[in-house]
Amino acid sequence: MRNKIPPKNFALILLSAFASTFFYCCQHIDDQPVTVIYDTLTVVKPIIITDTTNNDTDDPAIWINPTDPAKSLIVGTDKGDSTGGLWVFDLEGKIDSSKCVFNMKRPNNVDIEYGFNLNGTPTDISVCTERGRDMIRVFSLPEMKPIDNGGIPVFQTETQREPMGIALYKDPKNSEIYAFISRKQGPDGSYLWQYLLSSLPDGTVTGIEVRRLGMFKGMKEIESIAVDDELGYVYYSDEGSGIRQYYAHPDSSGTELSHFGTTGFAEDHEGISIYPTTKGNGYILVSDQQANRFRIFKRESTKSNPFEHPLVKIVNVTAMESDGSEITAIPLNSTFQNGLFVAMSTDKTFHYYRWEDLAGSDLK
Repeated sequence: MRNKIPPKNFALILLSAFASTFFYCCQHIDDQPVTVIYDTLTVVKPIIITDTTNNDTDDPAIWINPTDPAKSLIVGTDKGDSTGGLWVFDLEGKIDSSKCVFNMKRPNNVDIEYGFNLNGTPTDISVCTERGRDMIRVFSLPEMKPIDNGGIPVFQTETQREPMGIALYKDPKNSEIYAFISRKQGPDGSYLWQYLLSSLPDGTVTGIEVRRLGMFKGMKEIESIAVDDELGYVYYSDEGSGIRQYYAHPDSSGTELSHFGTTGFAEDHEGISIYPTTKGNGYILVSDQQANRFRIFKRESTKSNPFEHPLVKIVNVTAMESDGSEITAIPLNSTFQNGLFVAMSTDKTFHYYRWEDLAGSDLK
């Protein structure tokens, strides 16, 4: 999503240390080595595995309860062709059937944003793509009440319209909320469409297209999208190529800012999530889907290249072929004191991980 950066050359060193094997890759950035840590034998296990869904889990989003973080919710998609839905879980992984939305047609990805102006009332919203109806759906939180008059059509001028990925961006200046949407197939240069979400007098939400953007290598498809509200960037996985980065604001240039993570993946680049630490610092986690692992890149930029995101760690997980993921750095309860990472697994569940278990002593 920015001017493409040639992949760095990695020096690979294999070390044996008793029961574990480690790979260390050294990137030299600004003359400072960045060591990539990967324990090939250790698999990080989740603290909680959710109840199972009916069909095919795909993508989670985390809603933080503003008055009691321990009562936060996980909203996840289940991709049944006509029996799909949005499943809602508590922090123990238990289904809250009173909030679930059923009988949807292949809901694919979901995201959450806070403080949408719904006719003067700040409203938290959950927005998903409903691929089988060529629409996006909008629900208020925490009730999961539909506020979209049955759905908002997308890609209306196109023959290939099936929406897949979605990520929401909130403009820090005026609090307007936008949706970035990808589709099953799309052209190089305008694969993603950006929509402004607006409130109508009848208390429902509509979407207005404001921009088309997005380079595409053409090898597979684009699904996973993530937005960094604080820094104003949108990232997405060009599945057979790498992660691309653009400015999120609709008035920004559509020039790609970076293209990273171009080597080392087993096959598909998938779920993206952003773990912030101090302002501008933190990590970007990307699913190495078929390898059952996550590659962790630096969120912050380097001095010589403001849009470079070096790889710093590779983590094996038990979540199988994870497609979608989400993370928060906010303390939630005694179990998730440093935040929560949620990853979809192909066994119809979502896995909850503690950040410190992924980071270990390597990431601060």
